[in-house]
Amino acid sequence: MITSDTTAQQSWVEAVYSQMSPEEKVGQLFMVMISSDPAREASELKKAEEWISQYRIGGLIFSKGTPQVQARLTNILQERSQTPLLIGLDAEWGLAMRLDSTYAFPWNMTLGAIQDTTLLGDIGREMGMQLGRMGVHLNFAPVVDINTNPQNPIIGNRSFGETPALVSRQALAVMKGMQGAGILTTAKHFPGHGDTSVDSHKALPQVLFDRRRLDTVELVPFRSLISRGLDGVMIAHLDVPALTGVPGEPTSLSPKLLRNVLRNEMDFQGLICTDALNMKGVTGYQGVSNASLGAFLAGNDLLLMPEDLEADYTAVLEAYRSGQVSETRMAASVKKILNAKYKAGLHQYTPVKTENLLESLKSEKSELLGERAMEQAITVLKNRADLIGIKNLENKKIAYVKFGTEDHRPFLDHLRNYANIEEVTANDIGTLNRKLKDYNLVIIGMHQSNESPYKKHSFTEKELFWLEEIARQPTSNSILTVFAKPYILSEVLSFDNLDGVVMAYQNSIISQQVAAELLFGVFEARGKLPVTAHPSFPAGSGQSTQLLDRLGYSLPERVGLDAQRLSMVDSLMQIGLDSLMFPGAQVLIARHGQVVFQKAYGKPTYDSERPVTNTDLYDLASLTKILATLPMLMQMEETGRIGFETTFGELNPDYAETELRDVTVLKALSHYGRLPAWIAFYLDTLNKDRKPSPDFYRPNPAEGYSVQVAERMYLSDAYNDSIYNRIGRQSLKSNRYRYSDVPYYVFKKFIEDSYNKSLDELTHTHFYHSLGANHTTYRPLDRFPKSQIMPTEVDNYYRYQIVQGFVHDMGAAMQGGVGGHAGLFSNANDVAKIMQMYLQGGYYGGKRYLNSRTVEKFNKCYFCNQNVRRGVGFDKPQLEEPGPTCGCVSNKSFGHSGFTGTFTWADPETGLVYVFLSNRTYPSSSNTMLIQSGLRSRIQQAIYDSLIN
Repeated sequence: MITSDTTAQQSWVEAVYSQMSPEEKVGQLFMVMISSDPAREASELKKAEEWISQYRIGGLIFSKGTPQVQARLTNILQERSQTPLLIGLDAEWGLAMRLDSTYAFPWNMTLGAIQDTTLLGDIGREMGMQLGRMGVHLNFAPVVDINTNPQNPIIGNRSFGETPALVSRQALAVMKGMQGAGILTTAKHFPGHGDTSVDSHKALPQVLFDRRRLDTVELVPFRSLISRGLDGVMIAHLDVPALTGVPGEPTSLSPKLLRNVLRNEMDFQGLICTDALNMKGVTGYQGVSNASLGAFLAGNDLLLMPEDLEADYTAVLEAYRSGQVSETRMAASVKKILNAKYKAGLHQYTPVKTENLLESLKSEKSELLGERAMEQAITVLKNRADLIGIKNLENKKIAYVKFGTEDHRPFLDHLRNYANIEEVTANDIGTLNRKLKDYNLVIIGMHQSNESPYKKHSFTEKELFWLEEIARQPTSNSILTVFAKPYILSEVLSFDNLDGVVMAYQNSIISQQVAAELLFGVFEARGKLPVTAHPSFPAGSGQSTQLLDRLGYSLPERVGLDAQRLSMVDSLMQIGLDSLMFPGAQVLIARHGQVVFQKAYGKPTYDSERPVTNTDLYDLASLTKILATLPMLMQMEETGRIGFETTFGELNPDYAETELRDVTVLKALSHYGRLPAWIAFYLDTLNKDRKPSPDFYRPNPAEGYSVQVAERMYLSDAYNDSIYNRIGRQSLKSNRYRYSDVPYYVFKKFIEDSYNKSLDELTHTHFYHSLGANHTTYRPLDRFPKSQIMPTEVDNYYRYQIVQGFVHDMGAAMQGGVGGHAGLFSNANDVAKIMQMYLQGGYYGGKRYLNSRTVEKFNKCYFCNQNVRRGVGFDKPQLEEPGPTCGCVSNKSFGHSGFTGTFTWADPETGLVYVFLSNRTYPSSSNTMLIQSGLRSRIQQAIYDSLIN
């Protein structure tokens, strides 16, 4: 932890220095690299112990390995060292630059696209917290090189950008964040490695600009950070004669550069450290007898990674003993090093805590910061006719074409959360274009390596040709989304025919997911290109896009839910599985427009081998009422086709002389119309053996028998009239409140007669297609393989078969699988979209489906004073215990449950959407353990218990 107690600090430094021998003073100058590779732990420990014993080294730089090994080595070696060791790390994008099992923050080039420097400060602080947790004191970051050379082989994505102002601003924010976490910072690579075409690891790069250019470009961010409290500067191995005065002399060995420019002109009084002294950029220089001694004489304080520690240590020690290095010179550097150690808290050293180390390093906060960073960085460079975010899904047929060599599945899978996306592949462009003629939007993903920022990214000649050919097609729009460094765009001759160009910078999982969300308008594009990528896209390019209010996908903490508490859902679901309440299930939780919990549990049946997935379909049962029939009625109410006081006699003239004639829409939807709960229509079609009668059924479709009820079971077409005739003969019940399926038969017929179309067609065209609810459908076997549809029962009373892909409800089955009260199949993700649409007052995905007034009107309890909790179609929280919810929801909340073990609920006050889908009726609907246990309500309680504050 950085401290500012100057008096105590100086007392400690003087006391430690005064006790040091010449050998110990010289040793303090050296920081030597050590690996934390588990396979080399023993040998590395032995080697470092020898360094400490023989050379009294001042610090260690850890290279690649694991956190556990690094922590163990740090603790052992700190104990061995008489003077606490300064621990350094190259962690430009966090610990993951060196350590596995840790979080990789976006590269600097990605961060350079972000306009909100507060976010960069938060990232710097989190990186610093993790470094501190590992016992690291000095981060060799931030990189402040201005990358004005697209061919730079060693900086590139490690730079924040190509302009001094941008690099200064971004680097300062990250620096302050790290310092706020108690980490010493080092700006590199002085005086500027951004405009080079040679890797200084391999040779000495030349920077031949004049002093005016260097002052106005390369040196600007160093000056900016020095004036704001920079702790250290790393000196690069460069040939910069305008600053050194000696052509060919590495900057790391230049007294003129370090003393005159850095110390005197720029007034930097902090730590000066070399870049690694084993790099060819300095070892190949013949102008000094020893690189470490030359670097120290030039003015460096810390000598990093000498090529030969024994020889370099001996050279500096002999120079000190001989007087070539004065006591004043030695004291200046060693005391600065000791001051840094004090600032880092080494005067009160405590070992690294190894308990729960990995868990503490991979926090949700890191993932949230990374997610927010990618959202703010992703840059829209072209957006003809506002194609991005993609609207009007009902008019879109979308193909995805992959370019590049790296993984594209996260992008494609996430795109499919929003629309039906088909991946199209071919071996030649002719075949590809023929296939693409069936689509009117083509999304091209260019996926390059995300392994490190050094990797070269490039289109192949074939890809460049294909890109041009795809973009030229007159029948489709095209969007190129690039998961690679921006400079790759320079290889494209022209972007004139492309309709959209998106720069996503990296091929990480989060980058791919965020890019998919941007394309569909989950958030607005805000990123600006940090470098010139193409003549059409200079630095600073970036367009904003429209926010469409579609569901995003994030972590619980982003929306004020505690992930640890939310893990109770897993425990409860395991209880459900272990107790055989259901074979499998899906649970989804969303808040404030972000899905933060989406999991599948169990198997399709108790005997299945495969697990349930989030794309599997469940029979929604009575959720059909609020997800199909009700939204159609709400639209019709808005247009005046139906009203709350419309009677059944008006909806169906055949009922004008029946007891049903005066039942109103309001009372029927509120289950206050005295109607029977349900009618077992199927019983009248069974013979005396209680089997389907051949008078009503055929095993194959035949003339007059086209209504498919199940496999090899077709009902007489005429029976539909019998259903409605029987409804008309019903007597009203004495008790006013009775939950009833019956009104939804009447509503279905009225809706279909009004539009002269079937309910399944109407709901698809009015809602599901444009919502992107592509897994929501009646008669799912028409669109999905049977294996993707969860079975609902082993029916031994009516259909005498496993019911799978056909609606479980008998009445809906007798209507060909399309009922007003049942028949809909879906997955949790799609159900959440519809519920979110309601929560947003009828608006979703850039389209208004319902007026907010209408949603509010239907989400109201009109008979609460009669102890009827129901809204108009929607279920509402219980007025008395027990009830459908946990009792923890607001009175404004609404939802519904289904017989097959389904449930969904939305709460406007908390912004929560909860979906639970299961097939608890398999193998038998007599299994009521799910209902008796109250598991769905207990999960809802766990969700509300997870609300932070």
